[in-house]
Amino acid sequence: MRPQKADESTRRAWRRLVAAGAIICVGSVSADAQRTLLAVGAHAGDVELTSGALLAKQHRLGDRVVILHLTLGEGGNSRLSPSQYGEQKRREAQEAAQALGAEVIFGPYRDGELPDDDAARRYVADVIRSVKPTFVITHWRESIHKDHAAASRVTTDAVLLASLEGVRTDHAAYRGVRGIWYAENWEDAAGFQPYISVDVTSAFAIWREAVTKYEFVRGGVSDFRYLDYYEALSVMRGALARKGRAEAFDIDSSGKRRILDSLP
Repeated sequence: MRPQKADESTRRAWRRLVAAGAIICVGSVSADAQRTLLAVGAHAGDVELTSGALLAKQHRLGDRVVILHLTLGEGGNSRLSPSQYGEQKRREAQEAAQALGAEVIFGPYRDGELPDDDAARRYVADVIRSVKPTFVITHWRESIHKDHAAASRVTTDAVLLASLEGVRTDHAAYRGVRGIWYAENWEDAAGFQPYISVDVTSAFAIWREAVTKYEFVRGGVSDFRYLDYYEALSVMRGALARKGRAEAFDIDSSGKRRILDSLP
């Protein structure tokens, strides 16, 4: 774990960038401008389940979609060795990405051992500089899974590092991230507040095709009913949003501000 002092310093620098307008937590992009979405998950399958319908919808609208799996999640099958299941998860992730219309990047880390350190932040920062995302999607900061919580902290800090000229990686600094969205995940529920809901009704069939590429979603690995849960969640979020189906996201509290000249 990184020292608390460094953590506070990073957060202060982040808040200064937000206040200065260098990083905008929530923003809009012209409808005819192509956006790039970078979804960062701790394990292969995480972002597809939680935000895959949004990714599919935005791909159909002409946006570029990139998924970064920091680990394969290769330790979750009691019948296969991590190397065997890792090979399976890699194939499944590639098939799921193809169904969503996404590019896929595989990180160098091992399931259950995702480091919460400066090296991981620099790795993700360099991916951000290479991909040049308009929006970044990742895990909510609180989770019962250590890899999820680490992925959230690493990714959030990496957006800042990617923007700083003084941080040297293989690619030049990039300051074009307009927002970080935290996806709704059953393991990341503590403190999550659905601030943004997106109508994904039109992309839901694609989402189902994509996530069922994974054996663990179909029910062959875990006794948790992933498909039932996320299908039901999309109906519930859709009902609250007065839509057919929806996916929900939270953002940092610093972005939950509106400045108006008059009543909207």
